[in-house]
Amino acid sequence: MNAPAPITMRPVVFYDGGCPVCRKEIAYYRRLDARERVDWRDIHAHPEAVEGSGVSWEEAMARLHVLDGNGELRSGADAFTVIWDELPGWRWLARTVRALRLVGVLDWGYRLWLRLRPPRVCAR
Repeated sequence: MNAPAPITMRPVVFYDGGCPVCRKEIAYYRRLDARERVDWRDIHAHPEAVEGSGVSWEEAMARLHVLDGNGELRSGADAFTVIWDELPGWRWLARTVRALRLVGVLDWGYRLWLRLRPPRVCAR
């Protein structure tokens, strides 16, 4: 007898809609998400959207966070791979990054960008 398939949900992306860079990137991803496979939540406009997610509003504003389809909280480069998995034309990148074990390297670059970005670009 086969075990039932695990119940999955749409990934939930918590993003800073007050940040022009973040807003532009998420707008691009949303245009690709024609099948609405991702639940996009602007936590700048709706801080309550992170309630019950396992991440505080301050943490979510400081770094990209995603609840994956199994409800696991992911952040940084790992969160980007969850998004890419859902978007046509980007799945190959998520699979390649994971297969080559590049998530850590990309996360290092992401953390560096977060420290070096101009303070007015995004709220922290």
